[in-house]
Amino acid sequence: MFYEPASGHGLPNNPFGAIVAPRPIGWISTLSSDGVANLAPYSFFNAVAYDPPQVMFAATSSHAFGGLKDTVSNAESTGEFVVNLATYDLREQMNASAVPAPSPIDEFEVSGLTKTASKIVSPPRVGESPAHLECRFVSRVDLPTTDGDPNVVIFGEVVGVHVEDRFIVDGKVDTVALHPIGRLGYLDYVEVNDAFSMERPRWES
Repeated sequence: MFYEPASGHGLPNNPFGAIVAPRPIGWISTLSSDGVANLAPYSFFNAVAYDPPQVMFAATSSHAFGGLKDTVSNAESTGEFVVNLATYDLREQMNASAVPAPSPIDEFEVSGLTKTASKIVSPPRVGESPAHLECRFVSRVDLPTTDGDPNVVIFGEVVGVHVEDRFIVDGKVDTVALHPIGRLGYLDYVEVNDAFSMERPRWES
């Protein structure tokens, strides 16, 4: 099969998300300028730099009630956001927080999750999550769009990292023990429950 996205794929569902997979989930908490907490998952999310550590997430549609999504608006206006690790045990709460609720609604309450104070930034963390990245807004990039909906990428610098001590083994974070989940295509997800190691080859001159 070959297709040009501009001409359509001819399938019942778009295969793009199933090919670029698995994708880590940025479960992002923010505060509005009025102090209302917001929580939402983004599967267009990743780390983009080590030093200083930086991450990005992308919102590829508008808010169900018009305008930019709350996460984008809040992160840009306040300059802060938190990435909470989405794990298999928290999959239902993560999914519940994806509800396209009106802006005044607190998705922590909708999802039955606990707000825990962050150390550096103002937005709260998901208390039940075992790892968090406290971030400060760096920049916004507006990507091309064909349907009028915004394609917005937000970059942030990680200024604080939380990991529960029980997941640090021999000086390393045990990712498998964390059981993070990732996004596949369609309605599908994947759980990290296995790993393998490979040493990067060296060039012998």
